[in-house]
Amino acid sequence: MALVLSPEPPLGDWMAALDAQIAKSAAFFDAKPVVLDCGLLTEDEHGLAELVPALLDRGIRLIEIEGADPEWPATADWTWPRGFSGGRAIGAVEIPEEAPPPPPDPSLASLVVDEPVRSGQAVSFADGDVIIMGSVASGAEVSAGGSIHVYGTLRGRALAGVGGNRAARIMCRRMCAELIAIDGFYMTADDMPAERVGHSTQARLDGESLVLLPID
Repeated sequence: MALVLSPEPPLGDWMAALDAQIAKSAAFFDAKPVVLDCGLLTEDEHGLAELVPALLDRGIRLIEIEGADPEWPATADWTWPRGFSGGRAIGAVEIPEEAPPPPPDPSLASLVVDEPVRSGQAVSFADGDVIIMGSVASGAEVSAGGSIHVYGTLRGRALAGVGGNRAARIMCRRMCAELIAIDGFYMTADDMPAERVGHSTQARLDGESLVLLPID
């Protein structure tokens, strides 16, 4: 799952807002693939030449740049991601025929983790739910194709519905997460309602919004 950055003019103000977000959640971009969408910028935008170097200096890993052209004078010195396509179609792409996928194994409907997930650890299970019998520490990450159940305190990151499952949920005994996401819709700790922090909480999608609700 890649994050998308869409800079807006004036770039100086946008970079200041980005720095504020990084200051609030220093691990937000850690090891995450990022797509830079320059569709809101023009080739003569003030500060455009410094945009990509500034992002790289902040440890942001760019896998694609869209809406910009290497022929622009301001982008001549950018470090373009390998295999850059510019976000433009280059003709018909032949998709090889694939054999039908095998039916899912009922035994893989969920992954149960019988111990806490410690800082720096990552648990990923794309085939169903992840059930954590303990807590998830700050700096840890849990991702699931289905829902995430944490029977302790959720302090790290939880990414449910990876792969497009909008019905997925995140449930925990105590909500203290750095970041939660369902099907790409995310919420950081600073955006969470104060009345839900530290309490038994479920997160789910309501239309295009991620909402937090009490469990009990």
